[in-house]
Order: sequence, then structure tokens, then C-alpha cells
Amino acid sequence: MGDGATDRTIDIAGGPRGAARNVVVGRLPGAKLRRVTEYIESNLHRELRLTELGVVAHMSPFHFARLFKTATGVSPHRFVVHRRIAAAAALLMSSESSISSIARTVGFRTASQFATTFRRTMGLTPTSYRAGRAGSTGRAESSTRVGDEATTIVLGLTLCATLSTGETVVTDPCSPSRDSR
Repeated sequence: MGDGATDRTIDIAGGPRGAARNVVVGRLPGAKLRRVTEYIESNLHRELRLTELGVVAHMSPFHFARLFKTATGVSPHRFVVHRRIAAAAALLMSSESSISSIARTVGFRTASQFATTFRRTMGLTPTSYRAGRAGSTGRAESSTRVGDEATTIVLGLTLCATLSTGETVVTDPCSPSRDSR
């Protein structure tokens, strides 16, 4: 495996009519991953604990977290935070709700916590991000223009900024942040 995961196949009894069957150990099955991500999406508005996500996947919290990170490349917590930020960005662009209302809607306890997390992830404050909506180029549904930067959310996890110099910068909010502003 190129991703550093170590899968191993073991033979266990208990297949049809007592026959041995091969089971792959070390991966989160696609159906469980889908179930968990759908659960996260439908419950962004409230606190989501690792134990709860493990129950949805029918696994212990530790085992679930390990397999989830192997499957997605990010920890469950980081995945939840970035799904919240993506949902908030969509709300900032499509609604006139207050920033504190949007913060609560996507599961942040306070507007301050939301603003700090949003800025670390997106590189802009929620207010700046929303203000850029007025100058939107209209090219893409999730595109907005902020000052000298055009910002697009792709797949909810990648931020692409085209600077006034013509340079395009692509960042992954799931990677450790580098606060350059």
C-alpha cells in the first residue's frame, strides 16, 4: 500500500459451512465510512464525540479513529471541524444570518471560537469572507472575490485562491495551518 497503511489478510473459520474465509484487517470498510460521514453531515449542529462516531461504525473509539485516519488521511476531529467550516462557508455565501447564528448552526459554541477556527482554516475572517460575496464573479457557485483574492471551495476541503498577481495557491485546510496573515 502506498499510503503507509498495513493491511493484513487472515484466515478465519466461520465462512459458509465452516469453510475458512479471508478477512482484510486494517481498513475502514466503505459502507462504515459512508455511514459515519453521513452521520457527521446530519449532526454538524451538535457536539460529536469520538465514542459516538465509534458506535455509529460499530467499533471501539480508538480502533475507529485509527481506521478513519487511515481511510481519510485526517483524524475524525479534524474531519468534523473542516466539514463545519465548509458548511459555514456555504451559509456565509448564501444567507444573511448573523455570524453567531451560523456558528451555532454548524456546531460551534461561540462566535469567537468559530471566527478563530474559520480564520485558521480559510485564511479570512467570516466577515471578510462574507463581504467578498458582493464582488463575486459568478463563475462558480462556491466562488467569491475578497479584495485581491478569488476564493473557491472545492469538495469542501480544498481552498484555491487566485491572487491579483495571477498566482493560484491551493491549500488543504486539513494540513497543519501556517498562519501567514
